[in-house]
Amino acid sequence: MYATTDTLATTPAAQGGRSRWLALYTLCAGMLMIVLDVTVVNVALPAIQDDLGFTSSSLAWVVNAYLIAFGGLLLLAGRLGDLLGRRNVFTAGLIVFTAASVFCGLARSEEVLVIARFLQGVGGALTSAVILGMIVTLFPEPREQAKAIGMFAFVASAGGSIGLLAGGVLTQAISWHWIFFVNLPIGALTTVLAFRFIEKDKGLGLGRGTDVPGAVLITAALMVGVFTIVKPAAELGWTAPRTLLLTGVTLVLLAAFIVREATAANPLVPLRIFRSRTLTGANLIQALSSSGMFGIFFLGSLYLQRVLGYDALEIGLAFLPTTVVMGLLSVKYSEKLVMRFGPRRPLIVGLSLIVVGLALFTQAPVGGNYFIHVLPVLILLGLGGGVCFPALMGLSMADVKPEDAGLASGLIGTMGEVGAALGLAILATLSATRTATSTKSPLEALTDGYHFSFAIAAVIVAASVAIALTVMRPTKQQTAPAPDQDDLLCEAA
Repeated sequence: MYATTDTLATTPAAQGGRSRWLALYTLCAGMLMIVLDVTVVNVALPAIQDDLGFTSSSLAWVVNAYLIAFGGLLLLAGRLGDLLGRRNVFTAGLIVFTAASVFCGLARSEEVLVIARFLQGVGGALTSAVILGMIVTLFPEPREQAKAIGMFAFVASAGGSIGLLAGGVLTQAISWHWIFFVNLPIGALTTVLAFRFIEKDKGLGLGRGTDVPGAVLITAALMVGVFTIVKPAAELGWTAPRTLLLTGVTLVLLAAFIVREATAANPLVPLRIFRSRTLTGANLIQALSSSGMFGIFFLGSLYLQRVLGYDALEIGLAFLPTTVVMGLLSVKYSEKLVMRFGPRRPLIVGLSLIVVGLALFTQAPVGGNYFIHVLPVLILLGLGGGVCFPALMGLSMADVKPEDAGLASGLIGTMGEVGAALGLAILATLSATRTATSTKSPLEALTDGYHFSFAIAAVIVAASVAIALTVMRPTKQQTAPAPDQDDLLCEAA
Protein backbone atom coordinates (compact mmCIF):
# COMPACT_ATOMS: atom_id res chain seq x y z
CA MET A 1 0.00 0.00 0.00
CA TYR A 2 1.52 3.36 -1.02
CA ALA A 3 -0.82 6.00 0.40
CA THR A 4 -2.24 6.81 3.77
CA THR A 5 -5.10 4.63 4.94
CA ASP A 6 -5.99 6.74 7.97
CA THR A 7 -8.83 9.22 7.75
CA LEU A 8 -10.29 11.79 10.04
CA ALA A 9 -13.47 10.66 11.67
CA THR A 10 -15.36 13.46 9.97
CA THR A 11 -14.02 12.87 6.46
CA PRO A 12 -16.18 11.37 3.72
CA ALA A 13 -14.16 8.16 3.51
CA ALA A 14 -16.96 6.20 5.01
CA GLN A 15 -19.44 7.15 2.30
CA GLY A 16 -21.13 4.37 0.35
CA GLY A 17 -19.45 3.04 -2.77
CA ARG A 18 -21.73 4.69 -5.33
CA SER A 19 -21.84 8.08 -3.63
CA ARG A 20 -18.04 8.13 -3.30
CA TRP A 21 -17.66 7.74 -7.05
CA LEU A 22 -20.29 10.40 -7.66
CA ALA A 23 -18.29 12.65 -5.33
CA LEU A 24 -15.18 11.89 -7.39
CA TYR A 25 -16.94 12.79 -10.64
CA THR A 26 -18.02 16.06 -9.03
CA LEU A 27 -14.46 16.85 -7.98
CA CYS A 28 -13.18 16.04 -11.47
CA ALA A 29 -15.86 18.26 -13.03
CA GLY A 30 -14.64 21.15 -10.90
CA MET A 31 -11.03 20.48 -11.87
CA LEU A 32 -11.90 20.16 -15.56
CA MET A 33 -13.58 23.57 -15.54
CA ILE A 34 -10.44 25.12 -14.04
CA VAL A 35 -8.05 23.37 -16.45
CA LEU A 36 -10.12 24.09 -19.55
CA ASP A 37 -10.27 27.78 -18.71
CA VAL A 38 -6.50 28.21 -19.08
CA THR A 39 -6.18 26.94 -22.66
CA VAL A 40 -9.60 28.21 -23.77
CA VAL A 41 -8.50 31.75 -22.92
CA ASN A 42 -5.17 31.35 -24.74
CA VAL A 43 -6.98 30.45 -27.97
CA ALA A 44 -9.31 33.44 -27.65
CA LEU A 45 -6.62 36.07 -26.93
CA PRO A 46 -6.48 37.49 -30.51
CA ALA A 47 -10.27 37.99 -30.54
CA ILE A 48 -10.18 39.61 -27.07
CA GLN A 49 -7.43 41.97 -28.23
CA ASP A 50 -9.36 43.06 -31.31
CA ASP A 51 -12.61 43.59 -29.38
CA LEU A 52 -11.36 45.40 -26.27
CA GLY A 53 -8.36 47.19 -27.76
CA PHE A 54 -5.60 45.59 -25.71
CA THR A 55 -2.05 46.42 -26.74
CA SER A 56 0.36 43.53 -27.27
CA SER A 57 1.96 44.14 -23.87
CA SER A 58 -1.27 44.69 -21.92
CA LEU A 59 -2.89 41.59 -23.46
CA ALA A 60 -0.52 39.40 -21.44
CA TRP A 61 -2.31 40.54 -18.27
CA VAL A 62 -5.40 38.58 -19.30
CA VAL A 63 -3.27 35.49 -18.57
CA ASN A 64 -0.88 36.90 -15.98
CA ALA A 65 -3.59 38.21 -13.63
CA TYR A 66 -5.02 34.71 -13.40
CA LEU A 67 -1.65 32.99 -12.99
CA ILE A 68 -0.49 35.33 -10.21
CA ALA A 69 -3.62 34.80 -8.13
CA PHE A 70 -3.82 31.08 -8.86
CA GLY A 71 -0.16 30.26 -8.26
CA GLY A 72 0.11 32.58 -5.27
CA LEU A 73 -2.87 31.19 -3.36
CA LEU A 74 -2.68 27.42 -4.01
CA LEU A 75 -0.60 26.56 -0.97
CA LEU A 76 -2.63 28.78 1.36
CA ALA A 77 -5.89 27.42 -0.08
CA GLY A 78 -4.78 23.84 0.53
CA ARG A 79 -4.01 24.58 4.17
CA LEU A 80 -7.30 26.42 4.60
CA GLY A 81 -9.01 23.24 3.46
CA ASP A 82 -7.43 21.38 6.37
CA LEU A 83 -8.45 24.09 8.82
CA LEU A 84 -11.92 25.11 7.60
CA GLY A 85 -13.09 21.90 5.91
CA ARG A 86 -12.20 20.88 2.36
CA ARG A 87 -15.75 20.86 1.03
CA ASN A 88 -16.25 24.38 2.33
CA VAL A 89 -13.14 25.62 0.52
CA PHE A 90 -13.96 23.64 -2.65
CA THR A 91 -17.50 25.02 -2.95
CA ALA A 92 -16.40 28.55 -2.05
CA GLY A 93 -13.88 28.36 -4.87
CA LEU A 94 -16.52 27.15 -7.31
CA ILE A 95 -18.81 30.06 -6.43
CA VAL A 96 -16.02 32.65 -6.76
CA PHE A 97 -14.75 31.16 -10.02
CA THR A 98 -18.22 30.95 -11.59
CA ALA A 99 -19.18 34.50 -10.57
CA ALA A 100 -15.85 35.84 -11.85
CA SER A 101 -16.39 33.99 -15.15
CA VAL A 102 -19.68 35.85 -15.65
CA PHE A 103 -17.93 39.17 -15.02
CA CYS A 104 -15.23 38.16 -17.54
CA GLY A 105 -17.89 37.46 -20.16
CA LEU A 106 -19.63 40.76 -19.50
CA ALA A 107 -16.38 42.78 -19.55
CA ARG A 108 -16.35 45.72 -21.94
CA SER A 109 -13.01 47.19 -20.90
CA GLU A 110 -9.46 46.02 -20.30
CA GLU A 111 -9.52 46.89 -16.60
CA VAL A 112 -12.71 44.96 -15.83
CA LEU A 113 -11.50 41.84 -17.63
CA VAL A 114 -8.11 41.83 -15.87
CA ILE A 115 -9.71 42.27 -12.43
CA ALA A 116 -12.25 39.54 -13.17
CA ARG A 117 -9.43 37.23 -14.31
CA PHE A 118 -7.62 37.83 -11.00
CA LEU A 119 -10.79 36.82 -9.14
CA GLN A 120 -11.03 33.75 -11.37
CA GLY A 121 -7.54 32.84 -10.23
CA VAL A 122 -8.60 33.15 -6.58
CA GLY A 123 -11.58 30.84 -7.19
CA GLY A 124 -9.48 28.41 -9.19
CA ALA A 125 -6.91 28.14 -6.39
CA LEU A 126 -9.56 27.51 -3.73
CA THR A 127 -11.26 24.86 -5.86
CA SER A 128 -8.29 22.89 -7.15
CA ALA A 129 -6.01 23.06 -4.10
CA VAL A 130 -8.08 20.66 -1.98
CA ILE A 131 -9.21 18.13 -4.60
CA LEU A 132 -6.38 15.62 -4.32
CA GLY A 133 -6.60 15.68 -0.52
CA MET A 134 -10.32 14.95 -0.74
CA ILE A 135 -9.73 12.05 -3.12
CA VAL A 136 -7.27 10.24 -0.85
CA THR A 137 -9.67 10.49 2.08
CA LEU A 138 -12.59 9.34 -0.06
CA PHE A 139 -10.63 6.31 -1.31
CA PRO A 140 -8.26 4.98 1.39
CA GLU A 141 -8.15 1.47 -0.15
CA PRO A 142 -5.08 1.23 -2.47
CA ARG A 143 -6.69 -0.20 -5.60
CA GLU A 144 -9.62 2.21 -5.59
CA GLN A 145 -7.35 5.10 -4.71
CA ALA A 146 -5.09 4.34 -7.67
CA LYS A 147 -8.08 4.26 -10.01
CA ALA A 148 -9.52 7.50 -8.60
CA ILE A 149 -6.18 9.30 -8.83
CA GLY A 150 -5.85 8.05 -12.40
CA MET A 151 -9.12 9.74 -13.32
CA PHE A 152 -8.06 12.95 -11.58
CA ALA A 153 -4.63 12.93 -13.24
CA PHE A 154 -6.24 12.54 -16.65
CA VAL A 155 -8.52 15.52 -16.09
CA ALA A 156 -5.71 17.65 -14.65
CA SER A 157 -3.17 16.90 -17.37
CA ALA A 158 -5.18 16.21 -20.52
CA GLY A 159 -7.97 18.74 -20.07
CA GLY A 160 -5.79 21.46 -21.56
CA SER A 161 -5.81 19.96 -25.05
CA ILE A 162 -9.61 19.68 -24.89
CA GLY A 163 -9.61 23.38 -24.07
CA LEU A 164 -7.72 24.15 -27.27
CA LEU A 165 -10.52 22.53 -29.26
CA ALA A 166 -13.34 24.07 -27.21
CA GLY A 167 -11.75 27.51 -27.38
CA GLY A 168 -11.43 27.34 -31.15
CA VAL A 169 -15.04 26.23 -31.60
CA LEU A 170 -16.58 28.82 -29.23
CA THR A 171 -14.46 31.72 -30.43
CA GLN A 172 -15.00 31.06 -34.12
CA ALA A 173 -18.65 29.94 -33.97
CA ILE A 174 -20.03 32.47 -31.42
CA SER A 175 -17.71 34.95 -29.69
CA TRP A 176 -14.94 35.05 -27.10
CA HIS A 177 -17.48 36.05 -24.41
CA TRP A 178 -18.87 32.53 -24.43
CA ILE A 179 -15.62 30.90 -23.33
CA PHE A 180 -16.48 32.47 -19.95
CA PHE A 181 -20.27 32.21 -20.03
CA VAL A 182 -20.16 28.41 -20.43
CA ASN A 183 -18.67 28.23 -16.94
CA LEU A 184 -21.96 29.47 -15.42
CA PRO A 185 -24.06 26.31 -15.95
CA ILE A 186 -21.05 24.04 -15.35
CA GLY A 187 -20.05 25.81 -12.14
CA ALA A 188 -23.61 26.02 -10.84
CA LEU A 189 -24.28 22.34 -11.49
CA THR A 190 -20.95 21.28 -9.95
CA THR A 191 -21.71 23.35 -6.82
CA VAL A 192 -25.12 21.70 -6.42
CA LEU A 193 -23.57 18.24 -6.90
CA ALA A 194 -20.85 19.06 -4.36
CA PHE A 195 -23.45 19.81 -1.67
CA ARG A 196 -25.36 16.68 -2.68
CA PHE A 197 -22.61 14.06 -2.95
CA ILE A 198 -19.62 15.33 -0.96
CA GLU A 199 -20.13 14.95 2.76
CA LYS A 200 -19.21 17.94 4.86
CA ASP A 201 -15.95 17.44 6.71
CA LYS A 202 -14.95 19.17 9.90
CA GLY A 203 -11.65 20.99 9.66
CA LEU A 204 -9.06 21.26 12.38
CA GLY A 205 -10.17 24.81 13.15
CA LEU A 206 -8.31 28.07 12.74
CA GLY A 207 -6.87 27.63 16.23
CA ARG A 208 -4.64 24.83 14.85
CA GLY A 209 -3.10 27.01 12.20
CA THR A 210 -3.94 30.68 12.61
CA ASP A 211 -0.63 31.90 11.27
CA VAL A 212 -1.41 35.24 9.64
CA PRO A 213 2.24 36.32 9.20
CA GLY A 214 3.07 32.98 7.57
CA ALA A 215 0.07 33.24 5.26
CA VAL A 216 1.03 36.77 4.21
CA LEU A 217 4.68 35.82 3.62
CA ILE A 218 4.06 32.70 1.51
CA THR A 219 1.28 34.29 -0.54
CA ALA A 220 3.39 37.37 -1.19
CA ALA A 221 6.43 35.25 -2.07
CA LEU A 222 4.52 33.11 -4.54
CA MET A 223 2.70 36.05 -6.14
CA VAL A 224 5.91 38.06 -6.54
CA GLY A 225 7.70 34.95 -7.82
CA VAL A 226 5.04 34.14 -10.42
CA PHE A 227 4.89 37.81 -11.47
CA THR A 228 8.68 37.83 -11.91
CA ILE A 229 8.53 34.76 -14.13
CA VAL A 230 5.64 35.80 -16.37
CA LYS A 231 6.49 39.51 -16.69
CA PRO A 232 10.04 40.94 -16.34
CA ALA A 233 11.86 37.62 -16.84
CA ALA A 234 9.90 36.78 -19.98
CA GLU A 235 10.05 40.32 -21.42
CA LEU A 236 13.35 41.77 -20.20
CA GLY A 237 15.45 38.66 -19.57
CA TRP A 238 16.73 36.90 -16.47
CA THR A 239 19.70 39.22 -15.99
CA ALA A 240 17.73 42.48 -16.22
CA PRO A 241 17.98 44.63 -13.06
CA ARG A 242 14.22 44.53 -12.46
CA THR A 243 14.16 40.73 -12.77
CA LEU A 244 17.09 40.34 -10.38
CA LEU A 245 15.52 42.75 -7.88
CA LEU A 246 12.17 40.91 -7.83
CA THR A 247 13.94 37.55 -7.66
CA GLY A 248 15.80 38.80 -4.61
CA VAL A 249 12.54 39.99 -3.02
CA THR A 250 11.00 36.55 -3.65
CA LEU A 251 13.94 34.78 -2.01
CA VAL A 252 13.87 37.10 1.01
CA LEU A 253 10.13 36.49 1.47
CA LEU A 254 10.63 32.72 1.19
CA ALA A 255 13.47 32.81 3.72
CA ALA A 256 11.33 34.86 6.12
CA PHE A 257 8.48 32.38 5.67
CA ILE A 258 10.73 29.40 6.50
CA VAL A 259 12.02 31.15 9.63
CA ARG A 260 8.45 31.97 10.65
CA GLU A 261 7.24 28.40 10.16
CA ALA A 262 10.19 26.98 12.08
CA THR A 263 9.42 29.15 15.11
CA ALA A 264 5.62 29.56 15.07
CA ALA A 265 3.60 27.68 17.68
CA ASN A 266 0.89 26.88 15.12
CA PRO A 267 2.57 27.16 11.71
CA LEU A 268 0.53 27.48 8.55
CA VAL A 269 2.82 24.94 6.86
CA PRO A 270 4.46 22.55 9.34
CA LEU A 271 7.99 21.98 8.03
CA ARG A 272 7.86 18.37 9.25
CA ILE A 273 5.90 17.53 6.11
CA PHE A 274 9.12 17.86 4.09
CA ARG A 275 10.88 15.14 6.05
CA SER A 276 9.28 12.61 3.73
CA ARG A 277 11.65 11.76 0.86
CA THR A 278 8.68 10.57 -1.14
CA LEU A 279 6.71 13.82 -0.80
CA THR A 280 9.76 16.02 -1.42
CA GLY A 281 10.87 13.98 -4.42
CA ALA A 282 7.36 13.92 -5.91
CA ASN A 283 7.11 17.69 -5.69
CA LEU A 284 10.51 18.18 -7.34
CA ILE A 285 9.46 15.84 -10.14
CA GLN A 286 6.16 17.71 -10.50
CA ALA A 287 7.98 21.02 -10.90
CA LEU A 288 10.44 19.69 -13.47
CA SER A 289 7.99 17.64 -15.52
CA SER A 290 5.49 20.53 -15.57
CA SER A 291 8.26 22.85 -16.78
CA GLY A 292 8.97 20.59 -19.73
CA MET A 293 5.44 19.53 -20.63
CA PHE A 294 3.62 22.87 -20.33
CA GLY A 295 6.29 24.73 -22.27
CA ILE A 296 6.21 22.17 -25.04
CA PHE A 297 2.43 22.27 -25.44
CA PHE A 298 2.70 26.05 -25.80
CA LEU A 299 5.66 26.02 -28.19
CA GLY A 300 4.29 23.01 -30.03
CA SER A 301 1.11 24.98 -30.69
CA LEU A 302 3.22 27.84 -32.04
CA TYR A 303 5.09 25.41 -34.30
CA LEU A 304 1.81 24.15 -35.71
CA GLN A 305 0.51 27.69 -36.16
CA ARG A 306 3.53 29.63 -37.40
CA VAL A 307 5.45 26.92 -39.25
CA LEU A 308 2.77 24.54 -40.50
CA GLY A 309 0.01 27.16 -40.83
CA TYR A 310 -2.66 25.59 -38.58
CA ASP A 311 -5.59 27.65 -37.27
CA ALA A 312 -6.94 27.45 -33.69
CA LEU A 313 -9.43 24.68 -34.43
CA GLU A 314 -6.86 22.60 -36.31
CA ILE A 315 -4.41 22.93 -33.42
CA GLY A 316 -7.06 21.67 -31.02
CA LEU A 317 -7.77 18.67 -33.26
CA ALA A 318 -4.04 18.01 -33.67
CA PHE A 319 -3.57 17.61 -29.91
CA LEU A 320 -6.57 15.32 -29.43
CA PRO A 321 -4.51 12.09 -29.80
CA THR A 322 -2.56 13.05 -26.69
CA THR A 323 -5.80 13.46 -24.76
CA VAL A 324 -7.25 10.16 -26.02
CA VAL A 325 -4.13 8.12 -25.24
CA MET A 326 -3.61 9.77 -21.85
CA GLY A 327 -7.25 9.29 -20.94
CA LEU A 328 -7.26 5.62 -21.92
CA LEU A 329 -4.18 4.87 -19.85
CA SER A 330 -5.07 7.07 -16.86
CA VAL A 331 -8.63 5.83 -16.46
CA LYS A 332 -8.40 2.22 -17.61
CA TYR A 333 -4.86 1.00 -16.97
CA SER A 334 -3.03 3.24 -14.48
CA GLU A 335 -4.60 1.53 -11.47
CA LYS A 336 -3.57 -1.91 -12.80
CA LEU A 337 -0.02 -0.75 -13.49
CA VAL A 338 0.38 0.80 -10.04
CA MET A 339 -1.04 -2.24 -8.27
CA ARG A 340 1.09 -4.62 -10.35
CA PHE A 341 4.43 -2.77 -10.30
CA GLY A 342 4.06 -0.14 -7.56
CA PRO A 343 4.03 3.59 -8.38
CA ARG A 344 7.79 4.11 -8.83
CA ARG A 345 8.35 1.99 -11.94
CA PRO A 346 5.40 3.43 -13.93
CA LEU A 347 6.63 6.89 -12.93
CA ILE A 348 10.11 6.23 -14.34
CA VAL A 349 8.82 4.59 -17.53
CA GLY A 350 6.28 7.36 -18.16
CA LEU A 351 8.80 10.17 -17.67
CA SER A 352 11.25 8.37 -19.95
CA LEU A 353 8.62 8.16 -22.70
CA ILE A 354 8.08 11.90 -22.39
CA VAL A 355 11.82 12.49 -22.75
CA VAL A 356 11.88 10.38 -25.93
CA GLY A 357 8.89 12.27 -27.33
CA LEU A 358 10.48 15.66 -26.65
CA ALA A 359 13.75 14.54 -28.21
CA LEU A 360 11.84 13.33 -31.28
CA PHE A 361 10.15 16.72 -31.62
CA THR A 362 13.56 18.30 -32.27
CA GLN A 363 13.50 16.58 -35.69
CA ALA A 364 10.26 18.21 -36.93
CA PRO A 365 11.28 20.21 -40.06
CA VAL A 366 9.92 23.38 -41.65
CA GLY A 367 7.79 21.45 -44.13
CA GLY A 368 6.85 18.83 -41.57
CA ASN A 369 4.11 16.28 -42.05
CA TYR A 370 1.70 15.94 -39.13
CA PHE A 371 1.44 12.14 -39.30
CA ILE A 372 5.20 11.65 -39.59
CA HIS A 373 6.72 14.40 -37.45
CA VAL A 374 4.03 15.46 -34.94
CA LEU A 375 1.60 12.60 -34.28
CA PRO A 376 4.28 10.14 -33.00
CA VAL A 377 5.47 12.83 -30.56
CA LEU A 378 1.95 13.48 -29.26
CA ILE A 379 1.30 9.76 -28.84
CA LEU A 380 4.53 9.35 -26.84
CA LEU A 381 3.60 12.33 -24.65
CA GLY A 382 0.15 10.84 -24.11
CA LEU A 383 1.60 7.44 -23.24
CA GLY A 384 4.15 8.96 -20.87
CA GLY A 385 1.67 11.27 -19.17
CA GLY A 386 -0.95 8.54 -18.84
CA VAL A 387 1.55 6.22 -17.16
CA CYS A 388 3.50 8.61 -14.92
CA PHE A 389 1.11 11.32 -13.74
CA PRO A 390 -1.34 9.09 -11.81
CA ALA A 391 1.63 7.40 -10.11
CA LEU A 392 3.14 10.80 -9.30
CA MET A 393 -0.11 12.09 -7.78
CA GLY A 394 -0.31 8.99 -5.61
CA LEU A 395 3.28 9.34 -4.46
CA SER A 396 2.78 13.02 -3.64
CA MET A 397 0.14 12.01 -1.06
CA ALA A 398 1.96 8.94 0.27
CA ASP A 399 2.69 8.95 4.01
CA VAL A 400 0.78 12.24 4.42
CA LYS A 401 -1.18 12.51 7.65
CA PRO A 402 -4.94 13.08 7.19
CA GLU A 403 -4.77 16.49 8.84
CA ASP A 404 -2.14 17.55 6.26
CA ALA A 405 -3.88 16.17 3.15
CA GLY A 406 -5.11 19.58 2.00
CA LEU A 407 -1.67 21.09 2.50
CA ALA A 408 0.00 18.30 0.51
CA SER A 409 -2.62 18.66 -2.24
CA GLY A 410 -2.03 22.41 -2.45
CA LEU A 411 1.73 21.88 -2.42
CA ILE A 412 1.79 19.55 -5.43
CA GLY A 413 -0.51 21.98 -7.26
CA THR A 414 1.75 24.91 -6.41
CA MET A 415 4.85 23.11 -7.65
CA GLY A 416 3.08 22.25 -10.89
CA GLU A 417 1.87 25.82 -11.42
CA VAL A 418 5.20 27.48 -10.59
CA GLY A 419 7.07 24.86 -12.61
CA ALA A 420 4.81 25.42 -15.62
CA ALA A 421 5.20 29.22 -15.46
CA LEU A 422 8.97 28.95 -15.00
CA GLY A 423 9.33 26.38 -17.78
CA LEU A 424 7.25 28.44 -20.20
CA ALA A 425 9.25 31.61 -19.48
CA ILE A 426 12.61 29.85 -19.83
CA LEU A 427 11.75 27.83 -22.95
CA ALA A 428 10.02 30.73 -24.70
CA THR A 429 12.99 33.01 -23.97
CA LEU A 430 15.51 30.45 -25.18
CA SER A 431 13.48 29.81 -28.32
CA ALA A 432 13.22 33.52 -29.15
CA THR A 433 16.93 34.10 -28.48
CA ARG A 434 17.95 31.17 -30.67
CA THR A 435 15.69 32.39 -33.47
CA ALA A 436 16.99 35.97 -33.23
CA THR A 437 20.63 34.87 -33.48
CA SER A 438 20.08 32.39 -36.31
CA THR A 439 21.41 33.16 -39.79
CA LYS A 440 18.91 30.87 -41.52
CA SER A 441 15.76 31.86 -43.38
CA PRO A 442 12.88 33.21 -41.20
CA LEU A 443 10.93 29.93 -41.06
CA GLU A 444 14.08 27.87 -40.55
CA ALA A 445 15.25 30.22 -37.80
CA LEU A 446 11.84 29.97 -36.11
CA THR A 447 11.92 26.18 -36.31
CA ASP A 448 15.51 26.13 -35.05
CA GLY A 449 14.41 28.09 -31.98
CA TYR A 450 11.62 25.60 -31.28
CA HIS A 451 14.03 22.68 -31.72
CA PHE A 452 16.41 24.17 -29.18
CA SER A 453 13.63 24.60 -26.61
CA PHE A 454 12.35 21.06 -27.25
CA ALA A 455 15.85 19.75 -26.52
CA ILE A 456 16.11 21.79 -23.29
CA ALA A 457 12.68 20.52 -22.24
CA ALA A 458 13.88 16.95 -22.77
CA VAL A 459 16.87 17.64 -20.50
CA ILE A 460 14.59 19.13 -17.81
CA VAL A 461 12.28 16.09 -17.81
CA ALA A 462 15.34 13.80 -17.87
CA ALA A 463 16.39 15.46 -14.59
CA SER A 464 13.07 14.37 -13.12
CA VAL A 465 13.86 10.80 -14.20
CA ALA A 466 17.15 11.05 -12.28
CA ILE A 467 15.26 12.17 -9.16
CA ALA A 468 12.81 9.28 -9.54
CA LEU A 469 15.75 6.85 -9.76
CA THR A 470 17.67 8.25 -6.79
CA VAL A 471 15.43 10.12 -4.34
CA MET A 472 12.27 8.03 -4.85
CA ARG A 473 13.74 4.81 -3.56
CA PRO A 474 11.09 2.11 -3.10
CA THR A 475 9.86 1.37 0.41
CA LYS A 476 7.76 -1.45 1.75
CA GLN A 477 4.71 0.76 1.33
CA GLN A 478 5.58 1.38 -2.32
CA THR A 479 6.42 -2.18 -3.28
CA ALA A 480 3.97 -3.84 -5.62
CA PRO A 481 2.24 -6.98 -4.38
CA ALA A 482 2.74 -10.26 -6.16
CA PRO A 483 0.22 -10.84 -8.98
CA ASP A 484 -1.48 -13.73 -7.27
CA GLN A 485 -1.74 -11.87 -3.96
CA ASP A 486 -3.14 -8.54 -5.21
CA ASP A 487 -6.71 -9.09 -4.18
CA LEU A 488 -5.77 -10.61 -0.83
CA LEU A 489 -3.44 -7.75 0.13
CA CYS A 490 -5.84 -5.02 -1.01
CA GLU A 491 -8.63 -6.69 0.90
CA ALA A 492 -6.47 -6.87 4.01
CA ALA A 493 -5.56 -3.17 3.63
